[in-house]
Amino acid sequence: MLVADRNILGIGAERLDAAGAGLTAREIAQQPAIWPEIEALVTSQRSALDAFLGPLLARPDLRIVLTGAGTSAFIGECLAPALLGGGWRAEAVPTTDLVSGPRQFLQPKVPTLLVSFGRSGNSPESVAAVDLADGVVNEIHHLVITCNADGALCRMAQGRANAYAILLPDATHDRGFAMTTSFTSMLLAAASAFGVLAPGATAGPSAAAAQVLASMLPLLDALVARRFRRVVYLGSNALRGLAREASLKLLELTDGQVVALFDSPLGFRHGPKTIVDADTLVVVLLSNDARARRYDLDLLRELRNDGRAGRVLALSGRDEPALGDACIALDAVGQAPDLALALPYIVFCQAFALLQSLALGLRPDTPSVSGTVNRVVQGVTIYPLAEDGDVSRG
Repeated sequence: MLVADRNILGIGAERLDAAGAGLTAREIAQQPAIWPEIEALVTSQRSALDAFLGPLLARPDLRIVLTGAGTSAFIGECLAPALLGGGWRAEAVPTTDLVSGPRQFLQPKVPTLLVSFGRSGNSPESVAAVDLADGVVNEIHHLVITCNADGALCRMAQGRANAYAILLPDATHDRGFAMTTSFTSMLLAAASAFGVLAPGATAGPSAAAAQVLASMLPLLDALVARRFRRVVYLGSNALRGLAREASLKLLELTDGQVVALFDSPLGFRHGPKTIVDADTLVVVLLSNDARARRYDLDLLRELRNDGRAGRVLALSGRDEPALGDACIALDAVGQAPDLALALPYIVFCQAFALLQSLALGLRPDTPSVSGTVNRVVQGVTIYPLAEDGDVSRG
């Protein structure tokens, strides 16, 4: 479903369409309504999912590899900490690494569940990663989460006893250049499939994201008006993967005109902090985990005391009175796990990137002025594994 034509982030639908932003704006705005549909979809497949995943997840020798390219890879980075916390061996390995170094990242003798994320399911690396895993790993299983029924990943999973595909509604298959609804929907579908988000977990994030879209326009406009040349997103654990996605969204939609960086709050001190100057916005994605939040808040206080950044901002699931207007507290997610908190956080970051793109005179649905960066990656040559020499599985 697409949001009906009305003002989105305070901009009329006709104006958005004329500015080449209509697709992306609607795809950002539809997310609070889409997420309960994703949860219901996974619930409707619970029996089949349990029949496929249950025996695998019960095995202590199973390795879970979460993979995708670009934004789809960052889904795995967000999800891996929760799976590890659930007692499974899980790693996020981008398809771009699997393709260039299959023997470095795939273990032939270790039973493996390859979880492939793909908006279109047609990127060359996504297809090749499946083929390589089939060729390298003695016992391989596939879980595909995709938004495109006609994509190669979805077709690959059909009729295979060792594969299961979760096909998301067509509305999640973003037509704009940047992945927005597809990112949050695939993340939510995977978290629900593995049970690391409990049933009903979308209610709070949906309410919080609706709050972002309805009431945070003045703040977003003020941030855009500052014309920051650099933006840093910081997050701990699962939210570090989200910070990476937020930085990519800004890079993509501003066609690289705004430099975006990501890190963890603890990692930021170890060199990357040198980027901070008066033209820098720092956004800290505050964790709801008590331990991680203490480190997040320590860095926030440090950055404010340094006085070097143009602005320091915290997104939070609950208010922090000591931070004053530097803390943007969202409703209904004060006790949510960080995976759920990630959903409204990224809506804020997506909206900022869209408005920044428009302020720069770009067309967010097709932001690459040169045309050298494409919605589905092109120009990748996949080299057969046999050309590497020894193809033994050990």
